[in-house]
Amino acid sequence: MPDPVADLVAGVRARSRAHVARAITLVESSRPDHRDQARALLEQIAPETGGGVRVGISGIPGAGKSTFIDALGTRLVEKGHRVAVVAVDPSSSRTGGSVLGDRTRMARLTSTEDAFVRPSPAGRHLGGVARATRESMLVLEAAGFDVVLVETVGVGQSEVAVAEMVDTFLLLALARGGDQLQGIKRGILEMADVIAVNKADGPHEGDARVAARELSGAMRLMNPDPSARRPPVLTCSAQTGAGLDEVWQAVLDHRAHLTEHGSLEARRREQQTSWMWAMVDAELRDGVRRSPAVREVVADVGEDVASGRVSAVDAARRVLDAYARDLAPGSPAG
Repeated sequence: MPDPVADLVAGVRARSRAHVARAITLVESSRPDHRDQARALLEQIAPETGGGVRVGISGIPGAGKSTFIDALGTRLVEKGHRVAVVAVDPSSSRTGGSVLGDRTRMARLTSTEDAFVRPSPAGRHLGGVARATRESMLVLEAAGFDVVLVETVGVGQSEVAVAEMVDTFLLLALARGGDQLQGIKRGILEMADVIAVNKADGPHEGDARVAARELSGAMRLMNPDPSARRPPVLTCSAQTGAGLDEVWQAVLDHRAHLTEHGSLEARRREQQTSWMWAMVDAELRDGVRRSPAVREVVADVGEDVASGRVSAVDAARRVLDAYARDLAPGSPAG
């Protein structure tokens, strides 16, 4: 009987787009048998991973993230790179369906042979970052993509997760008529490695330059140490292409800085540890939900929790106690 994992591994190494898509679908699946196959797949492709430039891209709504990625990615392909994009989509918490508009806003990139755009439904995971995003990045690197861009849903908790899986975190900002820092929180500014004010074209070019100066000033106030590295603040236009080369050079400069100081390897090691605990959390959560004893408890107290007759704290204790009984020696699960 053919080994489906071996077939996927061979196809990914051969850079077959169909096999890459199927491999990512596998690592996105939450089915227990698929999770086992995904683990085997990742173990076998591990030697081909780690060589990509990993960049997380975020920004406030309206900053033009997808258009920026389309323009930058197309430019990089023209220079000989193979570019992959993992675009995490906002998903319905009820149906799991996702709005795959990113593909329509990345029309040039999706039609390029040396690019691969993968909408990844966010589902219930923190801030819209799918559990499988990290694993998708590894599949794409094994398929020979040397630049992997991760687009986040927006500005929020998801940026913390993205910052823990990429080499460089790029924040896209937008000039907003005199209130340039509106919508950008201190936390995301502290995480940014490169900041680019987008839509610096036509009548908005002057506003963009003002926004860049204000952001530079904000970074100096946040970190007054003159010896510390501050993220460069640049202006660009995804529509005209102006400034895109400078933004990419800033990404490469940051990566070179990390490499020179030994920080890139250290960052990757820390990310592996973070990934380990994320997988532990995910497996425990899934295990609890699959537990027969837990399902009985939830069926018994679910309506009481919803109505307020039983507190969520008490119900959670009952769920955990039931899961512990399932794991006890002699139980069907244990």
